[in-house]
Amino acid sequence: MSEAITSLPSEVDQLLQRLGVPRAAYTGGTLAVRSPISGETIANLSQTSPAEVTAAIARAHTAYQAWRNVPAPRRGELVRLLGEELRAAKADLGLLVTLEVGKVPSEGAGEVQEMIDICDFAVGLSRQLYGLTIATERAEHRMMETWHPMGVVGVISAFNFPVAVWCWNAALALVCGNAVVWKPSEKTPLTALATVAIAQRALARFGDAPAGLLELLVGQRDIGEVLVDDEHVKVLSATGSTAMGKAVAPRLAGRFARAILELGGNNAAIVTPSADLDLALRGIAFAAMGTAGQRCTTLRRLFVHDSVYDTLVPQLAKVYAKVQVGDPRTAGTLVGPLIDRAAFDGMQKALAESRAQGATVHGGARVEDIAGGAAYYVRPALVELQDHAGPVLRETFAPILYVVRYQSLDQAIDWHNAVGAGLSSSIFTLNMREAERFMASNGSDCGIANVNIGPSGAEIGGAFGGEKETGGGRESGSDSWKAYMRRATNTINYSTALPLAQGVKFDI
Repeated sequence: MSEAITSLPSEVDQLLQRLGVPRAAYTGGTLAVRSPISGETIANLSQTSPAEVTAAIARAHTAYQAWRNVPAPRRGELVRLLGEELRAAKADLGLLVTLEVGKVPSEGAGEVQEMIDICDFAVGLSRQLYGLTIATERAEHRMMETWHPMGVVGVISAFNFPVAVWCWNAALALVCGNAVVWKPSEKTPLTALATVAIAQRALARFGDAPAGLLELLVGQRDIGEVLVDDEHVKVLSATGSTAMGKAVAPRLAGRFARAILELGGNNAAIVTPSADLDLALRGIAFAAMGTAGQRCTTLRRLFVHDSVYDTLVPQLAKVYAKVQVGDPRTAGTLVGPLIDRAAFDGMQKALAESRAQGATVHGGARVEDIAGGAAYYVRPALVELQDHAGPVLRETFAPILYVVRYQSLDQAIDWHNAVGAGLSSSIFTLNMREAERFMASNGSDCGIANVNIGPSGAEIGGAFGGEKETGGGRESGSDSWKAYMRRATNTINYSTALPLAQGVKFDI
């Protein structure tokens, strides 16, 4: 174990070299990047200055002015090539995600697979940017709608999915005719450097894409603010906390820019009396503990019917007690580290508040014998509550699962909806009426509502996002592409008359 951890900085360097990132891009700078696996500093990046941000956005705007005139299927060819390059680099990029974020290898590789999948989706989409033909009340007229590119699309991504979220946005934005400027989390810029190096190979194979089509910004909050405020950025996709969204949204609204916000998610599941408990146990375990509880869609609240509570919850406690926590590179590990000390402190604060309210807490302690004092490994926490109150009402970005006993489905749905966020949700039931009620307008108020699977692990084919304090944005599949384009309604008169709508007369 110690030998593997000691070699981590050199392992990162070798990966970056294989992925095509110049060593000068991640050495000698002022932004220190640490791996949560060991707490070691693994790179030092130069940061983009505010003036350089403005210049990058200007280059992207110029690129957009050329790219919008390229036929959409031809734009799709670039994304097809990006998918090919990602396939070739999947193993290395997935491992880099593991080393920089702390995900277990299957999750690191799975994130890259999401990138590949959205590229495949976007290539097909490039021939399906459909507008409607609309019935008109006027003879010898045609009414239709057309869709046009927006301009520069800004992407601010979070540490927990350091590359997939960029690709959700970039693949769609590119086929829709836009340029992309990306500000990754300052905690995970190495995977961004690698992704841009991969994208550059696709651009080189494409041959005639305009310079500045894909730009990368490295740094802290101040450069993100420049991206938010620049008039050339017509669409901004921002993934992060609800607090971040509350700061960003008014600034975008102030200049009438379009926001795609993917913010907090205090996600819940309901286990009904008819549920397949073995299935529910597996679904709950992954949704609550995967990625060390650091997914936007992590299961954080669990409502279990009184009739099955004493069967399910003890089984769940046993799973929590035995799940392997450790270096994600070690075989058998399912729960890796928290990203940093702030995440650990937030978790311990929430658990202390729960204990003060009389909750029974299983797990939650720091695992001290892994990687020394600079890394933060914890046992996932299962917290049995007497009531749906206290810290359960807010999102804590850590592996805490609050469990509450309920008596009626109405009560469970009321509790389910009684939080600020509205991202993802699920119900475990074999009762069709319960399932349909949960997905109905008086059921879950979330953007994602599942039956007999957990709330996490969404596929790219569906629109991803949520309501209320989650921000209302949608990314990835379905018709999310419309957020990256503007709609024009067109009426064409091919007659010699000039009839006015609604029978208005204006004879001169």
